[in-house]
Amino acid sequence: MAETTYSDTLKKAVCSITTVLCDELLEICEEESKKRKRKVWVRNWMDKKKCGASETIIRELRDNDPLEFKSVIRLTPEQFEELLLKISPIISRADTFMRPALPARLKLELTLAFLASGTNSRILSVMFRVSKASISNMIPEVCDAIYSVLRDYIKVPNLKEWEEIQFGFNEKWNFPGCCGAIDGKHVVIKAPPSAGSEYYNYKGTNSIVLLGVVDHNYCFRYIDVGSYGRNADSGVFQYCDLYPLLENDLLLPKGGVLVGDDAFPLKTYLMKPYSKVNLTKEEKIYNYRTSRARRIVENGFGILASRFRIFQQPMAVKVPTTIKIVKATCAIHNWLRLTSPTTYTPSSCYDYEDIVNATIIQGEWRSELSELPSMLRTRINNRPKKIAQQVRDRYKDYFNGEWSVEWQDRMIK
Repeated sequence: MAETTYSDTLKKAVCSITTVLCDELLEICEEESKKRKRKVWVRNWMDKKKCGASETIIRELRDNDPLEFKSVIRLTPEQFEELLLKISPIISRADTFMRPALPARLKLELTLAFLASGTNSRILSVMFRVSKASISNMIPEVCDAIYSVLRDYIKVPNLKEWEEIQFGFNEKWNFPGCCGAIDGKHVVIKAPPSAGSEYYNYKGTNSIVLLGVVDHNYCFRYIDVGSYGRNADSGVFQYCDLYPLLENDLLLPKGGVLVGDDAFPLKTYLMKPYSKVNLTKEEKIYNYRTSRARRIVENGFGILASRFRIFQQPMAVKVPTTIKIVKATCAIHNWLRLTSPTTYTPSSCYDYEDIVNATIIQGEWRSELSELPSMLRTRINNRPKKIAQQVRDRYKDYFNGEWSVEWQDRMIK
């Protein structure tokens, strides 16, 4: 009987102590929770969008200094509003219960400033008062939208358009039958994690390759972007979707050719200079005429990189985002080149031939930046077929005969 009483008393004591301890612990937890600050979606200063660049300096430039606005955004205020109208339905988002959506105007301004200057995301975050996470999501979204609304400016030409390009090359650059100049450049990137040597190129950097065909008007009529930087020129060209069409004579008008440098194989549809030593005068003239037409693609890439300085440094974004950036900038380049050529590309920005003094005056882009690295020239599998050599020899004979120009002798001295 005594033992039962002692056991009951002990149980009651333990229960009382446990209750007291639980109450004390609950009070401590409640006090600690009150001391903790409530987590917020963004920093306080970042939430003040009205103090960001979009609502202050960009707006002031748009209203009071259109030229400076154009130097920052690469578009005039009118062109910006036109592009904004096109992409707003694609990039606009609805407000949520937790926070308002970023305006489409801010998204486009930030993305264009990034493309034009290459400014890193931390500085853009401070300038526009947008989180870095939002910026990393925003840039590929806006670039996708830009390419989707401007892609008609960069599509592969139809037969009639090829013929117009042939006419333009003949009128401007004295190369009959030419449908475009082809070249490839390395777009330098930061090495992706666990990428190994896939993107490592001969220059000792990491890159993807942009292969482009440029018409007589410095516009990209075809682009292929995304090949590994380690690939040689022959691999990039032969695995692009343009190659089988050219090989099977399904793309260019009859007798139409592209011009390229020694990085490309000599084909019946692809002319390049003679690369042997001790060239004859006739071969030198052919090389001059071919290089004169091919210089268009050099200037096309140069103008693109000078207008969009993002190309002047390793792109510190994911490879899919880099591809979207390249596509968007090429589309904007074509759009501006076709709709406002004199303001986007004044004559001083590209190479000019002084045929009187037999000199080439270099375009301003060459002094403003370093040229994008070209593809590696290789001799592997580049032995031309006899029929391709015959086509080149016929061009050589024409350039020294009925298609000759009166200044060509001066330009090869």
